[in-house]
Amino acid sequence: MGPWSRVRVAKCQMLVTCFFILLLGLSVATMVTLTYFGAHFAVIRRASLEKNPYQAVHQWAFSAGLSLVGLLTLGAVLSAVATVKEAQGLMAGGFLCFSLAFCTQVQVVFWRLHSPTQVEDAMLDTYDLVYEQAMKGTSHVLRQELAAIQDVFLCCGKRSPFSRLGSTEADLCQGEEAAREDCLQGIRSFLRTHQQVASSLTSIGLALTVSALLLSSFLWFAIRCGCSLDRKGKYTLTPRACGRQPQEPSLLRCSQGGPAHCLHSEADAIGPRGCLGSLRWLQESDAAPLPLSCHLPAHRALQGRSRGGLSGCPEQGLSD
Repeated sequence: MGPWSRVRVAKCQMLVTCFFILLLGLSVATMVTLTYFGAHFAVIRRASLEKNPYQAVHQWAFSAGLSLVGLLTLGAVLSAVATVKEAQGLMAGGFLCFSLAFCTQVQVVFWRLHSPTQVEDAMLDTYDLVYEQAMKGTSHVLRQELAAIQDVFLCCGKRSPFSRLGSTEADLCQGEEAAREDCLQGIRSFLRTHQQVASSLTSIGLALTVSALLLSSFLWFAIRCGCSLDRKGKYTLTPRACGRQPQEPSLLRCSQGGPAHCLHSEADAIGPRGCLGSLRWLQESDAAPLPLSCHLPAHRALQGRSRGGLSGCPEQGLSD
């Protein structure tokens, strides 16, 4: 495969990769929106506590997700435009965006491996604080917030062996609410599903980002070295005479059509053409058509005279 073919394939791969990165950015943006405005996360974040353990983690996750969406989208757009227009500066900007997006995703992966239960612990700690203060009856607002949390997660209370609230917990879950699952288990199961989706998007994002980095660096060097797919520059079309067709070499015409075709082609080429495309073969309106030899070059007419043949042409035609 030649260098031009490699550049062509790299351009096609770059455009396809940018398309999938845009889809990935849309998916991450949807997930970030659901994380910030979703009922499950908002009801925990809005708990009126003196110190909410989950609020700081929530803000960090939202900022990281929003930054990742912006970098992926900007990098995909810049790289796609640079691939089409063969712009070296835009390709460098796309490479920079993909590099920052790669660093952000690596940081997210490192954080998930180093603290896999940080988000879960923060949400469970927030629920525990709201639950304990609501059961103690210190605030009526916290009791309403506890009921809202249980309605969103479809759970009721918590079955913990370390509970010290006694029979007060039994009054919380009555009737149909008693058949619901433990809120601690409900929060854990919801977060497990959410984290699986986030891990899948992060893995796909890393693969696409690495591919985009390699392709953008290759295309940047290709554009810099001048191995572009198409010739760059401006073209100017020169006007051609009216009715005139591009002529082939006389030798090629004679070899293809034989001597007779050669004579007719040369006669057509010598005959003047007007701008309206009409052939003027007659010198006067009432004059008879001249023989074909009169339209041949002067050396052919002279050659015929030397042989003693009568051309039948007027002297003006020979002098011409």
